[in-house]
Amino acid sequence: MFFESIAHAMGQAPAAGGQPGGPLMTFMPLILMFVIFYFLLIRPQQKKQKEHKQMLDNLSRGDRVITAGGLYGRVVEAKDDILTLDLGNDIQVQVGRAFISAVITADAGKAKDKKK
Repeated sequence: MFFESIAHAMGQAPAAGGQPGGPLMTFMPLILMFVIFYFLLIRPQQKKQKEHKQMLDNLSRGDRVITAGGLYGRVVEAKDDILTLDLGNDIQVQVGRAFISAVITADAGKAKDKKK
């Protein structure tokens, strides 16, 4: 008798799994987290990769570059995926195009000099 009164006081059990709002509301936090990760992490990284690929495709003879290893040089020759860099003092090295991390512009050097 005692258990029947407790069960009656609790009311009826919710239908269809017990959660109001259905399956969409169940997955809403996961969907929201994916959207946040996309706009904060995935999209900016894809944009950066696209800009780097465009920079590598536009490399030409005479450009001043920095390699991934930290070498500063000037492009002397560009063949397919291999670049020949002049490092100064008659030192030339060959590097893969993918190992170029940045192109140095003349404006960047002037900006550094003005800060000093």
